Amino acid sequence: MTVRVTDKGFATAPDLSTVTLADLANHQGAVDLLQTDDPAALEAVLGALTTIRVAFPAFNDGRAFTVARRLRMMGYTGQLIARGPVIADQYAMARRVGFDAVEIPDEIAARQPQDQWLFRADWQSHDYLARLKA
Repeated sequence: MTVRVTDKGFATAPDLSTVTLADLANHQGAVDLLQTDDPAALEAVLGALTTIRVAFPAFNDGRAFTVARRLRMMGYTGQLIARGPVIADQYAMARRVGFDAVEIPDEIAARQPQDQWLFRADWQSHDYLARLKA
C-alpha cells in the first residue's frame, strides 16, 4: 500500500495500470519510469500519456528530479508523480520541478505524518529565488 501526498494532504494512492518504458509500445495511459530512463524515449507518445510515475529508489537519489524537469520542458502536461521513499523535506523541490504528487510507502507516512507534508505544501511562498527577486 502507498500513500499519495498532494498539497491537500494524504490520500490512498489509486491502483494504476502502468507499464515500464521497455513495454511502452502500443500503450497509452500511464507509464512508470526509472530514475535512469531517458525521458526523450517518450517524445513520440508524450501526448497520449495521462500519468507518468518516476521512481525514487532512495531519498538520497535525486535523478528523478531531473527526469521530471525534462518531461515538463518537453511539454508534458499530464499527471507527474514521484514514487518511492521521498521525504517531506523534498516535497517543495518535487513540486518545483513539476511533480503533481508524491507516492510514498506507508512506513514513511507513519514516520512523517500528514502535518509535516502539509507544512511544506505552501511550496511557492518558500521559493528562495522568488524572495530574492521581490
